[in-house]
Amino acid sequence: MTTTTVILGAGIIGTSTAYYLSKHQPPSSIHLVEPSPSLFASASGYAGGFLAKDWFSPAAASLGALSFEEHRKMAEKEGGRRGWGYAGSTCFSLGKGEGGGEGGRVDVWCRDGASRAEAAGAGGEGGGKLTGVVPSWVKRVEGNAVEVISEEGSVAQVDPLQLSHFLLQKCLDAGVRLHHPAQAISVQADARNNEVSSVTIANATSGSETDIPCANIVIAAGAWSPRVFEALFPGSGVRLPVGCIAGWSVVVRSPRWTEKRGEEGGCHAVFTTTTQPGYSPELFSRVGGEIYVAGLNSTTEPLPDLPTDAKPRIDRGAVEKLCGTVREVLGVGEDDVEVVREGLCFRPATDRGTPILCRIPDGLLGSGVATRPAPEGGVYLATGHGPWGISMSLGTGKVMAEMIQGRALSADVSGLGLDV
Repeated sequence: MTTTTVILGAGIIGTSTAYYLSKHQPPSSIHLVEPSPSLFASASGYAGGFLAKDWFSPAAASLGALSFEEHRKMAEKEGGRRGWGYAGSTCFSLGKGEGGGEGGRVDVWCRDGASRAEAAGAGGEGGGKLTGVVPSWVKRVEGNAVEVISEEGSVAQVDPLQLSHFLLQKCLDAGVRLHHPAQAISVQADARNNEVSSVTIANATSGSETDIPCANIVIAAGAWSPRVFEALFPGSGVRLPVGCIAGWSVVVRSPRWTEKRGEEGGCHAVFTTTTQPGYSPELFSRVGGEIYVAGLNSTTEPLPDLPTDAKPRIDRGAVEKLCGTVREVLGVGEDDVEVVREGLCFRPATDRGTPILCRIPDGLLGSGVATRPAPEGGVYLATGHGPWGISMSLGTGKVMAEMIQGRALSADVSGLGLDV
């Protein structure tokens, strides 16, 4: 008998999980539920799309390596370069004096203003820094130290919004069911044994309610995952240890980086240093001729009710600061930078700096609620990836599908359990 799975959250983690689940069970038995009026309105659509193979602490190293390989294989099979801008990349640290990462400190990003460059080589054997030649689209400044902080073949670039849409379309074409905009409002349990038997969802447009019989529930709602869990299991009394880090970003175009250059060669990730507290700029050139700029983060920006509610809160000062960085790094004036998109997104993060991929023990669901023995049922959690949600997305989806279906796991995620 096929076990129906309801996935709460249709961002890249939830959609990846649905994609891999659909390889081993009838796609029509998989339901994606997304409450936001716009799809991929938070980190899944507004992240940088930087992929790394070995920038992770030991607990997440296996998952990171698996995911990097899944990205490569999918891009080769499905035409990822043209479909979602997949391309190999080279990573640089740019700044005065010593730059780059010390390695092994992926958790530091959980603090305001920390840079991912500090994690360079965290899980690899290299991690050394080499003097490099600054990318052609970056202004050459005498006295600036330029260091290559990635090994060949260890980093890559995608457009996360395009990748997310591709994954969702693959799911829908296969027969996965999307409920959007809709919100899970309650869980029902069988009166005979208290086992989870269905999830009730409310259509946000019509207000109508639908009961979806299911035994598996996956909470993959990003920074909103604690709210989802609390709403569905009010008797639990457990607060999932997932917070959020808000990040502002801009996507720009400039004559210094063109689509032709992106097609002819690889992309670049440039991490720079500033004297401004809490600001570690990141610039990623993309195949299509765009440059993504971020690095201005906050742990105090309140989480909105829905991802789309963040748009009116985009701070003009933050946008101008990012644009100023673009002009400085590229060495151009205002007329040579076209802002394509501005963003504010909320990335789910844990204090320990690594994601949570696990089955939630029945004892944490609250009295009167249980689940069937795995793999026939269970409540699962997949969130807390911090800045690595896109990079770890495919590996997370594959491992979660294997976990739910009772198959051997392709990565060691024993250190990514739930700490409560």
